[in-house]
Amino acid sequence: MSVVGSFIIWGILSYLLGAIPCGYLIARTRGIDIRTVGSGNIGATNVFRSVGKSWGVLTFLCDALKGFIPVGLFPILSERFFDCDGGSALAVVCACLAIAGHNWPVYLGFKGGKGIATSLGALIGIAPAAAGLGALCWIILFLATRYVSVASIFAALIVGIASWFLYLPAGLLIPLALSLLCVLAIWRHKGNIQRLWNGIEHRFKFFKGRI
Repeated sequence: MSVVGSFIIWGILSYLLGAIPCGYLIARTRGIDIRTVGSGNIGATNVFRSVGKSWGVLTFLCDALKGFIPVGLFPILSERFFDCDGGSALAVVCACLAIAGHNWPVYLGFKGGKGIATSLGALIGIAPAAAGLGALCWIILFLATRYVSVASIFAALIVGIASWFLYLPAGLLIPLALSLLCVLAIWRHKGNIQRLWNGIEHRFKFFKGRI
């Protein structure tokens, strides 16, 4: 198989895998259409709040796997079965299309989530050091502010900036790709940014009754 053919096939598979609406399907097993409750988002945060904590954690893990599997497995399968080594370029393409699938899933009329969990899964596969820094930033800011959106936005910024220091010696591909994903993640939070500006963004509640 040609390199172009390999990229097309694995890219399509990455998109279709990323487009599986895990949050929607998990909520459906509980008799809930996640698109009609809470924020209406199909991601883990809304599932956590509207369906249950364990279901939200399960959604997060499933969404993360949608990013990790294409990056970690598809390049290996391409080389083993089609004798086509796409290297880091194929991994980056698979990562971007898996995230695009989550954000714009064909199965739900191209209305999906914000891609944070799927991005984390993909980053673990292609840029684990940046993923670790982003995750650490997310945890610190989430615990400090209890805003999931603030933690996600700044974690994306950290990943985008850190990629230039961590991966530039190996070439421009990964820093450019991670910077693009950083911009995409922030853009997907534009509604949250507006609510933060207006002072009406929801804080995460660890315990009932706490504001």
